[in-house]
Amino acid sequence: MLTDSLMDNALALRDRIVALRRNIHSEPELGLETPLTLAKVKADLADLPLEWRDGASCTGAVAVLKGMREGRSVLLRGDMDALPMSEQTGLPFASQLDGRMHACGHDAHTAMLAGAARLLAERQGELAGEVRFMFQPGEEGFHGARHMLDDGLLDPLPEAAFALHVWPNAPHGVLIGRAGPMLASADQLEITVSGKGGHASMPHDGVDPVPVAAEIVLALQTMVTRRFNAAEATIVTIAKLKAGSAHNVIPDEAHLLGTMRTLSAERRADLHAAVAQVAEHVALAHGCTASVRIIEGFPVTVNDPRAARLGEKVARDLGGEGAWEERSHPTMGAEDFSYVLQQVPGAMFFLGVAAEGSDWQDCCGLHSSRMIVDETVLPKGAALMAGFALRFLERGWD
Repeated sequence: MLTDSLMDNALALRDRIVALRRNIHSEPELGLETPLTLAKVKADLADLPLEWRDGASCTGAVAVLKGMREGRSVLLRGDMDALPMSEQTGLPFASQLDGRMHACGHDAHTAMLAGAARLLAERQGELAGEVRFMFQPGEEGFHGARHMLDDGLLDPLPEAAFALHVWPNAPHGVLIGRAGPMLASADQLEITVSGKGGHASMPHDGVDPVPVAAEIVLALQTMVTRRFNAAEATIVTIAKLKAGSAHNVIPDEAHLLGTMRTLSAERRADLHAAVAQVAEHVALAHGCTASVRIIEGFPVTVNDPRAARLGEKVARDLGGEGAWEERSHPTMGAEDFSYVLQQVPGAMFFLGVAAEGSDWQDCCGLHSSRMIVDETVLPKGAALMAGFALRFLERGWD
């Protein structure tokens, strides 16, 4: 079934896929509540034989397509939420809502998933098993996938799960993947250094938390490079340091805000403990105290080797030898599809959406206010998603 007809059928849907993507792009929604986006998806797919399951804790929904015969089950996921930032693309269908933009390509993910649903519905009579289409809100830090799992929307769990993420800084139409860690875990770090404020001209009468906070920043970088294996990527970035209210006043407190990234659950736990130890002991050495708070974000996104191989085969079947790129290393970004992959074998892939012939290395990347998706790639994304499902239903992990 992975023949030229799948790609031909996807190309025939190009205008429909692009229209849905633009409709979603122009009215972006944030967080766990994306009712307008979901309504647009349901309206676009209203003529298909899908059974819908709606979530209780968010606007996540799963559409189920059942084949004519019993068989395996596979899940395909697309996220729907946008980012709280203003768009500067100048596109005719740019965001109509100030301070909101689809700068991470979730509008494209949703439109491609809807296209895949239509491609597979056209083949319902040939399907053995079922395909579930996971339309998910709240990926941008709101743990939408976890909410959908907790709501039972994925029960019983499927036997395989796949997701695509557009990548502006990658060659046009190329599918990119790897076995093992694909994206990092991401946790938020907050440190409060407490001292004793006073007049800036008499620092000896107080306990200044500012230089102590600065020393903690440097000590954390030393800790990462000296305590952890350099071959295993580990990141601690302090992105914000806030203290004081005037040039001549020593504050009582200094506040640090940052992020931590790792590529394994074990390294993640070790890093949490090491960060707290460094901050607390550096502060203690200078007569201050440090309070460390870690807000856990997404776990590591780990691709099952069988799923990675399946993705490679589908990419080559649809696009030839140049349609696949083996990624040599993970990206240190994070994804909440990781929650699904903790429970279901599967994979997340990147899809290059730079304009054909462009300098893709110099394109505006994800989360840029000028990020552009080459819409001519969207039918291929829909065909790839449908191809993942078709191959798994037909052959399993073979």
